[in-house]
Amino acid sequence: MMHLKLASRSPRRRELLEEAGYTFDLVDVDVDETIEEVLDPVECARRLAKRKAVAGAQCVEAGWVLGADTLVVLGTKILGKPVDRSDAKAMLHDLSGSRHEVITGVCLVEARTGETFVDAEVTKIVMRPMSESEIGAYVATGESDDKAGAYAIQENGDRFVESMEGSYTNVVGLPMELLGRMVEEVTP
Repeated sequence: MMHLKLASRSPRRRELLEEAGYTFDLVDVDVDETIEEVLDPVECARRLAKRKAVAGAQCVEAGWVLGADTLVVLGTKILGKPVDRSDAKAMLHDLSGSRHEVITGVCLVEARTGETFVDAEVTKIVMRPMSESEIGAYVATGESDDKAGAYAIQENGDRFVESMEGSYTNVVGLPMELLGRMVEEVTP
């Protein structure tokens, strides 16, 4: 299996790669994750993933660098990571009883050649209505911190999800099915 350089601080992405048997090194990158709301959300996720992978590729001499970025989209509104717990509560209030999408952009960049592959996965989520006390209690756990849309399906946020259509690992933060197809494409 291909050895990757992961340009992400996400422990969830590391866990998914480890569970799938990938070997990888971490590449610490600090990129601007400003969401460009004028863009199509899928294109926005792709661009943010590419921004991370390219930044990571500039830090290593060779090898495939993986960048990813997850967004939650409610109607026309793109929800990234909450800036604080008040913002997390507002996001969860908006998502309560909603149908929304989780989009993860995935990018592979070969550091030596600059060869780039970028794609995105979309998963549709139906979230049940949540009470104010449920939202407050959930946010108080800290689980909503640093999560797109302020919830983590792999932890306790799954109790708010009524149904899901698409990739579970996409909602966690890295669509492993898509990554597998991309790795096959670049592996000689």
